[in-house]
Amino acid sequence: MLSTLWSPPNGTPSRAPRVPRPAPVERAHSPRLAALAARPGREAEFWRAVEAEGTPLVERLDDDPGHAAVTFLWRGTAETRAVLALPNQVLDPDDLAGNLMSRVPGTDVWHWTIRMRADWRATYALCVDEGEGAAAAPSGPKGQAYLRGLRRHPRRDPLNRTVFPTRWGTEPLSVVALPAAPAPLGAWRGRPGPPAGEVSVHTMRSAHLRNWRRVWAYAPSGYEDLAGLPVVVLLDGDVWQQHLDVSSLLDGLVAAGALPPLVALMPDALDSDTRRRELTCDDRFVAFLTRELLPWAARRWPVSGDPARTVVAGQGLGGLAAAYAALRRPERFGNVLAQSGAFWWPAGHRAEALPEEWLTGRVASLARRPVRFHLSAGLQEWGLTAAVRRLRDALLAQGYEVAHHEYNGGHDYLCWREELAHGLVSLLRGPFPDTLRGPRVSAPADTEPV
Repeated sequence: MLSTLWSPPNGTPSRAPRVPRPAPVERAHSPRLAALAARPGREAEFWRAVEAEGTPLVERLDDDPGHAAVTFLWRGTAETRAVLALPNQVLDPDDLAGNLMSRVPGTDVWHWTIRMRADWRATYALCVDEGEGAAAAPSGPKGQAYLRGLRRHPRRDPLNRTVFPTRWGTEPLSVVALPAAPAPLGAWRGRPGPPAGEVSVHTMRSAHLRNWRRVWAYAPSGYEDLAGLPVVVLLDGDVWQQHLDVSSLLDGLVAAGALPPLVALMPDALDSDTRRRELTCDDRFVAFLTRELLPWAARRWPVSGDPARTVVAGQGLGGLAAAYAALRRPERFGNVLAQSGAFWWPAGHRAEALPEEWLTGRVASLARRPVRFHLSAGLQEWGLTAAVRRLRDALLAQGYEVAHHEYNGGHDYLCWREELAHGLVSLLRGPFPDTLRGPRVSAPADTEPV
């Protein structure tokens, strides 16, 4: 019976289903662009002001202080044919033309303005046709094909000074954060006095997975004099340590007393195909974590073997893998931190006739395990967020301890970095210290994207 319950479907896709956006991206009017259009010939003055303050433009809405008009800009040339603005998840994939910028007539100012709640944050890119493609973005199916091609060439916003790294070696993305969004975690790096932990990179072979991978390891300063350290297994370590410098985040949290000294193990995802294969409820990957990675770490650092002091954490497919690993091996993983977990799996790329959300079905079929969950997702992840809520409900119905948070953002490491800190503190220490808390506006648990 148990083996049947834990037999994932074979040959299933590992890409999110195409779920239509529940409502169009809400457009807005920019007072500054309206003033520019009313007084032609002043674009040089306009660009000087924009270059001084940076982009995108954020303007208050007098009749709605909880929202803002956000304007993405591009300074065009005579060759500019189309500009596509792509904030994370703020688009309808079936109507890319809705994200096309317009040009103020008689100027070089291209613009796209949307209405967003004042706690929104996201990474974004701009896709520009400067004469390399068709003469214009035609309508109809041909237009969609043109825009899909244009979408494959993102670039950062040259007028935005704030960028955020990506994975797989692609160009950094630009950042937009409205006034009520949480303060950036980068501010913690300069905290006075946090002793730097030890970061090391190792190469290990997995007999269960039959491959080699790097593992980044973080150990707190002075760990030689400590015992029974909590352990965090953080999937996609190549992103978290190589690009996001998560060790600095952990240093600051430990120094502030928000987290106890801990060891973090961060295995490499290798590549996108391997990641999709290993992180979709694969018992071989669970065996790698429990029979190879954790015993290997115990021979090197004074780590705890207590599941209540062990966290497995991941994002997207990594969140699915983290929840699966703990439900399969609760004697080793007592805490799950799943961010934007891919609990829609194994749905295909078509929205109709979706199969059962497999892991949620297993939760409803089994007695409760001694595992705590911290789940989070973005309100802009309109298809995924509903699946996370259904897993939450299934866990609560079985008596699990579940923390659940929804933030105004998308499927975005910019959001996940702050959510990672909150989740670790929630699972390993308790309430997030006020000394580290930035401005935060939480949405009701079942609100829709805004």
